Amino acid sequence: MAPEMIALLLFAVVCLVLMAGYPVAFSLAGTALIFAVAGEAAGVFDANILMALPNRLYGIMTNETLIAVPLFVFMGVMLERSRVAEELLETMAALFGPLRGGLGISVTLVGMLLAASTGIVGATVVTMGLLSLPTMMKRGYSIPLATGTICASGTLGQIIPPSIILILLGDVLASANQQAQLAMGNFSPDTVSVGDLFAGALIPGLLLVLFYIIYLIGMAWFRPETSPAIPAAERSGYDRSLLWRAIKVLLPPLGLIVAVLGSILAGAATPTEAASVGAVGAILLAVARNAFNRETLQEVMTSTTRITSMVFLIFIGASLFSLVFRGYGGDELVKALLSDLPGGVFGAVVVVMVIMFLLGFILDFIEITFVVVPIVAPILLMMGLDPVWLGVMIAINLQTSFLTPPFGFALFYLRGVAPAEVSTVDIYRGVAPFIVIQLFALAALGAWPELATWLPGVVYGE
Repeated sequence: MAPEMIALLLFAVVCLVLMAGYPVAFSLAGTALIFAVAGEAAGVFDANILMALPNRLYGIMTNETLIAVPLFVFMGVMLERSRVAEELLETMAALFGPLRGGLGISVTLVGMLLAASTGIVGATVVTMGLLSLPTMMKRGYSIPLATGTICASGTLGQIIPPSIILILLGDVLASANQQAQLAMGNFSPDTVSVGDLFAGALIPGLLLVLFYIIYLIGMAWFRPETSPAIPAAERSGYDRSLLWRAIKVLLPPLGLIVAVLGSILAGAATPTEAASVGAVGAILLAVARNAFNRETLQEVMTSTTRITSMVFLIFIGASLFSLVFRGYGGDELVKALLSDLPGGVFGAVVVVMVIMFLLGFILDFIEITFVVVPIVAPILLMMGLDPVWLGVMIAINLQTSFLTPPFGFALFYLRGVAPAEVSTVDIYRGVAPFIVIQLFALAALGAWPELATWLPGVVYGE
């Protein structure tokens, strides 16, 4: 068997092992090592290529950009423990509840705010599932519409900055862009930063929120029985004090969002520095809400350590997989396949996006980011694509993987906290229209790249 075919076999075996439920990091590293040892014994693999692994690991552990990961995770978990989401949902429901579809719009807007302040999909979906789903069902909302809205809104943390996936994707794309530029003979390449991706993802993320709201308004207009308004007899407390209450609830998280995201876009702080501001701000917000104590801090630190360790361990496993895959010439095979596709660059982008979308049914976003993106991104960038636009396209595609059955993580999170009368089929039916919206947003971004490239050009003068 040709070495290139062994590389494809390696990729297929990794996917099968992951689908079997084995831990991601050990699946990547273990499978790669087995193929490396077998290849060395058969004389088709040069084990000396693994000598590059220590340098890669050292680069991961000393990468200042990746320090933002535990800091943003800490910020998100601390805000979750501070019960910010609960107050936001109650207040927004009081504001929009009198409108048909108002509760759904409230969930979407709160999902947007939590995305920009926590960025943790699991926590957002679980929180909104516990707080909003029983209320929406009690008010007569269609179960599929309610579950779909909660799942989709909870995934906004993937695309609206500051987002963990954008940080990881930014680091991977920076390396891919440097590799592509060097391959083309440019020995002083332009860098791609996490800040570029944050700026590039902002408009598409807000546009996605707008698409969600338009869909909810359409459902309320054409099928009012699916999303009724709160009856007039039950609207007690909807007085002038509600506006003041809304201001008091919204100002703290909005202030934190402005401090973190604004400092990055203004160039006053790097993502890592802004993440530290966010972590301190989350602590102060918890103190102000009397939600900060030793037990809370211990829980937040434990959760942050667990999540961060998982991400970095996957990063290390993916590095080993990438080395073995390239050692078998897999990158050259992928390059040849993409270059020979009909339609040129357009055809290559479409095929990569379709492959990532399909992989989203069986793999999660971290696996795709660390396994697939390093393989295809350098090749696409050598074709002349804008790295920021490509990064945002990939981010929206990866966000969709949270919603795609049967392994969409948002579906699992909601299923775990949903009442017994909510079936898995209801959740699948509910997310289907939102998957279509995601694909429409992806197509719109593909047709108008300026949606992702305009703001970074304005902010950073590129």
